[in-house]
Amino acid sequence: MELTCTRPGCPRPANLFPDLSNRNTVKTVQQKFCTSCGMPLILAGRYLPQRLLGKGGFGAAYYAVDRFSPALRPCVVKLFQPDGDLSPQQLELAQGLFEREAEALEDLGNANPQIPDLLAFFPLEVESMQPGKQQELFYLVQEYIDGQSLEQELVQRGAFSESEALEILEKVLPILEFVHGHNSIHRDIKPSNVMRDRNGKIYLLDFGAVKQVTQSAAGAAPKASTGIYSMGYAPTEQMQGSRVYPATDLYALGVTVLVLLTNKDPEELFDSFSGQWNFDRQPPISQGLQLVLERMLEAKPSDRFDSATTTLKALALISHSGAPSASSRSSAVTQPPPLPNSGSGTQVQSQPIPGQPAGPGKPFKPSPIQASAPAIQASPGPIQPAASNSAAQAGSSVQPGSGNPPGKSARPPLSLTRLLGNALFAGMEGSLLAIALLSLLGTTMLGPAAWLLLFGGLIALQYFRVIEGVDLLIILGLTLLIVAIVPPLTALIQGSLLSLGIVAMIGGLLSLAATLFFQLLYRLLRQFL
Repeated sequence: MELTCTRPGCPRPANLFPDLSNRNTVKTVQQKFCTSCGMPLILAGRYLPQRLLGKGGFGAAYYAVDRFSPALRPCVVKLFQPDGDLSPQQLELAQGLFEREAEALEDLGNANPQIPDLLAFFPLEVESMQPGKQQELFYLVQEYIDGQSLEQELVQRGAFSESEALEILEKVLPILEFVHGHNSIHRDIKPSNVMRDRNGKIYLLDFGAVKQVTQSAAGAAPKASTGIYSMGYAPTEQMQGSRVYPATDLYALGVTVLVLLTNKDPEELFDSFSGQWNFDRQPPISQGLQLVLERMLEAKPSDRFDSATTTLKALALISHSGAPSASSRSSAVTQPPPLPNSGSGTQVQSQPIPGQPAGPGKPFKPSPIQASAPAIQASPGPIQPAASNSAAQAGSSVQPGSGNPPGKSARPPLSLTRLLGNALFAGMEGSLLAIALLSLLGTTMLGPAAWLLLFGGLIALQYFRVIEGVDLLIILGLTLLIVAIVPPLTALIQGSLLSLGIVAMIGGLLSLAATLFFQLLYRLLRQFL
């Protein structure tokens, strides 16, 4: 049997012991030691680590077996192993999070079959590799889940179908319902922390960041978050270190589902300029699911579903309406009914006219979904039903001030990747136009004026998405070809096709740099305003 040394920094952790191939020897041997660093290999007298599963956060996880179980039950041994050099305060925080994981697994895992059980938690003091010094290590042992994380599945198979993503949503929400019902918040929901075993059962992992909900006394300030989160999956209140809520986990779960549906990182899906998520995918997400995800991904916690229970009720309404779900597996999409508020009843009233309030203290906020789907309002506020039947039948988008003509639905906001691609195209195309116009018209006012007119029109066509995607490459290629083969248009630089390409690329890079600068400036200002 091969045993793995768990001491951090061991130069050769693999150790082979032929005598441990005998089951009786495994159960009776007193101890085995690393042949490289002398570290005891049988932890707490019973756990035999056999291979490294991975490192992350504040620990390293090992596959191990329990030698005192009849069938050498597999388990996971997690070692407290923070990355880098931490200050005493940081080390204390990290160790507290590790101990918190053990407490959460004991309180939650042993009471819920979809959270791994805690089997043991213990410190171990050993001789350091530096002579005359002692080293203290901390371990927790938990149930081993034989399967793959959703992150691993995403890498292997690509984007999930809508029915598959809905199945994940419907199976994770009851776990969160249980966690929140025990006054805890997970705070680190993401694909790598959701695992599916070989039988299809879903588990929620990594409770190192779990936080107990504390009700502050009257007049006392609410306790803040410790700032532990995964970038892209955490909402604003968590990144700012403010108080976290059950809705904080719902936000992270919404991002997780969107990542599964698109196989894109959160940074690619979130448009920081508009502050909106991009739901653009093929085939499109059904209106019902998009409504639910939009509510989960609201910026303000009060605008999201208030609980996992309420979210499950919304999904049940979508399922009954015929949208694809884990239970129906139907691809047909019909008009979803109004989604539930956090209150016990569902109040329905007619669509308010633009500018009038949609509920007590709530301004009207048109949804970027077709009018045949109901808008989702934050509680306490009535759920708004569909607009007029004629508009719904025509498939028109009733959005005051949206700029969308009748018969066309609102397009999702540009992602950062597309925005930078548009900036690169605008810079290159603008450089080619400048060369051509200045070559023909000289440096008189007529040349720059014509360039400004054409360049402004080009930006407008991009803004309204009249031209996008492959259109940009075609236009850029045709412009480069025309300017290169018509001699009067290249008089300014008196160069070849290569020279034109270099000038265009310089212009594109300058445009790209300017766009990145203003994006960064916008994000910085948004953090402080």
